[in-house]
Amino acid sequence: MIHFSQISKEEFLAEYWQKKPLLIKQAIPNFISPLSPDELAGLSCEEDFESRVVKGSTKKNNWSLENGPFNDDYFESLPKNEWSLLIQGVDKHILEVYKMIEEFDFIPRWRFDDVMISFAAKGGSVGPHYDHYDVFLLQGLGRRQWQISSLNCHPNNYIKHSELRIMESFQIEDTLVTEPGDILYIPPGIAHHGTSLDKECITLSFGYRSYSANEMMETLDLKPDKQNNDYYNDPKWLTEMGKSEIPNESVAQALKLLNVDHLPTDFFGCFVTRLDLFDQQKFDEMMAFEEPIEIEKSTSYLLSPICRVAYQMIDSELHVFINGESFDTQFFDNELLINFCNSRMIEINDQNFLLAKKLSSLYLIEKNV
Repeated sequence: MIHFSQISKEEFLAEYWQKKPLLIKQAIPNFISPLSPDELAGLSCEEDFESRVVKGSTKKNNWSLENGPFNDDYFESLPKNEWSLLIQGVDKHILEVYKMIEEFDFIPRWRFDDVMISFAAKGGSVGPHYDHYDVFLLQGLGRRQWQISSLNCHPNNYIKHSELRIMESFQIEDTLVTEPGDILYIPPGIAHHGTSLDKECITLSFGYRSYSANEMMETLDLKPDKQNNDYYNDPKWLTEMGKSEIPNESVAQALKLLNVDHLPTDFFGCFVTRLDLFDQQKFDEMMAFEEPIEIEKSTSYLLSPICRVAYQMIDSELHVFINGESFDTQFFDNELLINFCNSRMIEINDQNFLLAKKLSSLYLIEKNV
């Protein structure tokens, strides 16, 4: 787990999570980026990755966006300074990046979205902006200056006629500098503007999903309320929770957000484990074209990084959710299922062989190497 230094994990959850930013110096001591600038450029040339390049600066206000995949010649044509390469969902494909998510397991895993990695030349940035999700910004290479503001964070404050969500008015309240191993936590609705101070700058963004009221209502086949621009807020997290557990307090927060008295039993678990459109397409392709895995005893298997899993106790009955669907738990031991959800791993023996077979037929599991 990351080192909070001056505060405890409990203090972070109570005083900072979804409330205010926090700079954590040397959160991961002696950290070295798992990918080099050249390796990131190589990933952006592959169709499996969502990649984009942002050029421009706040001084010139000349922002532009180009989407990948790119080719090697493209990077030769880029200017020396003031551009950034961003690659989404790196954790879905690079095991070393995927394992880093464990550093943040004090937040329930079903809340996690993905790891985006950005490379920036000197002066590179994506402009001042705010998001509706939580993010831990881990500095991997070089130094980055961060400017932060809680002012004017509303949808009417974007530069008009731009592909990028860059704030037109950005009033700086604080300025920080991150070095390798430092983490800057940014809660929802707080504007931030990161600029590379060096010719090579890598930042890893560990993002947590946001759920809008209207998105939930559309999923429930209810008419969206155009006046409701609110987003789901977490309850106070309890440190003794399972990594993939959905507490009843989370469902209560959803009820409050939607202003309803009840939800279908499995709605919340299915909703928060849904894959996004890009990952769903990749998942469908993998299930269609990959050969079924042959389960071997005395071997451990991992749930594919592309999959999402959670569990919830509803009226003393265990419910398991994978990729937006309810998993049939009736033939399996509760403890076995909960251990699988929390660890995303299953070690094959006589007791869990059938569970592994069912998982491999419905979802993606791969040999743990």
